[in-house]
Order: sequence, then structure tokens, then C-alpha cells
Amino acid sequence: MPEYDVIVVGAGSAGSVLAGRLTEQPGRRVLVLEAGPAPRTIAGYPLEARHAPSLAATDPAHPLNWAVPVELRRGHPHTVPRGRIAGGSGAINGAYFVRATPADFADWAVPGWSHDDALACYRRLEHDLDFGGPAHGDRGPIRIRRPAGGLRSALTDPFLDAAAQLGIGAEPDKNAGGAPGAGLIPSNAVDGLRVNAAMAYLLPNLHRPNLELRGDTPVARVVLDGDRAVGVETTAGEIIRAGEVVLAAGAVNSPHLLLLSGIGPADELRAAGIPVRHDRPGVGKYWSDHPAVFVPFHSAAPPPHPDATASQASINADSGADPAGDVEILLFARPFAPGGALHLMCAVQRPESRGAITVLSAAPSVRPRVEYRYLQTEADRRRLRHAIRIAADLLRTDAFPGERTGLDGDVLGVDSRLDGWIAANLTTSVHLCGSAAMGTGPDTVVNPQLRVHGINGLRVVDTSVLPTVPRRGPAATALMIAEHAATFL
Repeated sequence: MPEYDVIVVGAGSAGSVLAGRLTEQPGRRVLVLEAGPAPRTIAGYPLEARHAPSLAATDPAHPLNWAVPVELRRGHPHTVPRGRIAGGSGAINGAYFVRATPADFADWAVPGWSHDDALACYRRLEHDLDFGGPAHGDRGPIRIRRPAGGLRSALTDPFLDAAAQLGIGAEPDKNAGGAPGAGLIPSNAVDGLRVNAAMAYLLPNLHRPNLELRGDTPVARVVLDGDRAVGVETTAGEIIRAGEVVLAAGAVNSPHLLLLSGIGPADELRAAGIPVRHDRPGVGKYWSDHPAVFVPFHSAAPPPHPDATASQASINADSGADPAGDVEILLFARPFAPGGALHLMCAVQRPESRGAITVLSAAPSVRPRVEYRYLQTEADRRRLRHAIRIAADLLRTDAFPGERTGLDGDVLGVDSRLDGWIAANLTTSVHLCGSAAMGTGPDTVVNPQLRVHGINGLRVVDTSVLPTVPRRGPAATALMIAEHAATFL
């Protein structure tokens, strides 16, 4: 007999929401397994995980960071931060909380995942302190606020004024599903304090007798009986049985666990010494993320309040090919390091290039190879050049009190030279999506109910399932996925 009805692997953004919602039914026994520490109270979180303006945990050496080695382009190694604590990457990020756009859902065209379907879930999870009406929720566990009063940086309004000077339209509510433009960023931090999904959905419900949370319990693989998942095996060798297993370990670890369990491209599994249980070529493949570069600038404007979030406003714009907005310029009004430069982060929001996660060993301790394969198409390179040139134009306006540094004019004006500068400064927005994509085609991994094709009793519920990365950062969408999954799980 199974010990639990559902095992949720991962107490990150999606896993926390899903477990909190499923255990609203008293008869459903749910176990959540978190590979990192799992504090039982908000006070048990380190300060840098509670204080949203701090980006200290994004440092690769920080104990709350899994620090995943990746390759952005061939010969371009990088380290990607991933949250190593209950709440996942949502526990250490910049608290940017913007929804996917209606155009994203239209592009995905997955039955049951229309924009209207998602809107009900976005509303259910949020308590928007600034906007009401049919587009917003006012009772959800995640409080949403835009920068105001003393917590608004001295650079935020000039940034928006400069955008207006360039003819960029205003987007006062970036979660309303309207036309792209310049506006304030909704944040899941209020008065400097971040509320991650574990804080909002798990901790308040740990008194429930049908909810169990275990920290420091990495999972090695899913246990299969024929074509059915019957439990999981931890890295300590413990086998825990359940009626259903849900992988919510994030867009790197969820596909890696599928591969370790023998579910994935058959040739790749055999090369790694893993017995093939189900040949599914799309596992770990065809995913996307937002390539980015930072345009540094200097400003004599006073530093923001200590409780002000680092990124407060953004421009979402059309590079000429996407009216829904395929580039983003994000204002960072606080340096990443003391005495460091301020930045405008320029990113491609609808990239064509696709990445791959490849399993290298049957040993769970051996990390997979993660290749972003950024900027493989001319369209992606053109989009990123366009975003950088918008940032440079902003810095030339008389509205914005900043002076560009580290990017010379003779480089900015020549495509080939700018491409060289981009190659030397390329980074990632850390928004990996689509590594176990939902749909019905041969390259998809889960069906619209998020069941793994060909395997009973196994689902994936995190940003792995999004067919492509949305045009806005996926933090809010990760919670929406779990809210929606809870309605049919």
C-alpha cells in the first residue's frame, strides 16, 4: 500500500502551491520532499531570503544557491543561480512578479491553458494592493505591490519619463494583459519583505495532519513498476511509495529526474548507462530562456531606500516583429555589489534559439550538461541589438540622470562590433522554461493535464511544462501553473 497519495518533489514555487492546495482536501495525504533546507517558520529563513532588496544569495558561493554550471554559447561557461531552500529560486530572486501575456497563451495553444483559464489562477493566487477589478485578485496568499512613496528609487520616474520621450507608450499595469510599454514592476515584496510560495502556501498549513514537509532530502529517481510511477528513491536509498508522483523540482532538475528514471531520449540514456524505461526524445530538449546583457551606467542620483527592490521599472517593446513585445529593458537602480555600477538589463523575450539538458551519468550527483545555445539565429541577435540601442537612447535623453559606461559609441553603431560586445558580456535572465513541454506532439513530454506521456501516475508541475519561455519573467507563471494543476490533479 502507498504511504502517501501524492509525493511532490520540490518545495519551490510550484511545488509549494500545489501541496498547499491539494491538502485542502483532508483525506489526501501529501509528502513534499525538498533537496535544500526547509524552515518551518518565516523567521527561520536567513535574512537575505526574506529581504527582497538583497541579492546576496545569487552569489555562486552562497549556501542558499545551487550554482548550476551551464554553457550560454559554445565556449561561454556561466553559473546560474538556483534557490537551495524551500521556496526555490523564488526565495532568492529579485521579487519580479509579472504574468505571461495573452499572446503567450495564444502561441502555446494547449487545450485547457487559454489566457482565460490562466487568469482565474493568477487572480486566485494574488492579493494586489494597487489594482482591483476583474483582472486582479484581492484574497490570494501572495501580496503584490508596485514601488511607491519612499520606496521608489530616484531613478524610477526619470526612467519612465525618458521612455515617454522616446515615444514608448505607458503600461501602468503590467499584469493587465494590455499593450507592451513602460511601467512599474509588480513585486511579491511589500516593505522590503519577500513572501515566497513556501512562506505563503506551506508554512501556514504545516499543522494539517495530511501535509508532511521534509527538507534536506534529495530525490535520486522515480520508482517505476512497468509503466506506472509508484514512488521515489532518495539519494540516501530510501524508497517512499505513493499513488502519484509530481515532479516540481524546477526546469533543470525535473527533466534530470526523468532522465535518471529512464524516461527520455533512448540513445542518450544508454550512453549514460541508464536503462531505458520509456523513449521520449523531448525530455530536456527544445527549451528556451531570455538571453540578456547588462548596459552599465553611472548616476549621481541618491541610492534607493534600503527596503526598495533593486528593479522597479521596465520597458517591454516590439523590435519590429512582435506587437506583444519581444524585448525588455529592466532598470536596476541598485548595484549587484557594493560600489558597483548600475545597470539596464536588456533581454530578448521571445527567443528562437533552443537549449538542451543532457544526462551524463546514472549517478544523481553528476550534474547534467546544460547548454543554452543562445543567439543562434540572426533574429535573436537583431532583437538583442535593438534592446541595447533602446537602452542607449534612454541614457541620452535629458530626462534620465545617467551616463553610459563600458559601451563605446563606435561599437554601438556597427552591428558586427555590437555582436562582439554582446558575446563578451552575455548573460541569462535565469528564466529557463520548456524542458518537459506540454502538448500532444512527439517532442512534448506531458499532456495538457501535465501527465508524463506513456507513464501513469507521474506528472510534472513547474515551468518545465511551458512550451516556450513567456514574454515576461516566469516567477508569477510558476505559481499559476500549480494553481491550475491543483484544479485537475
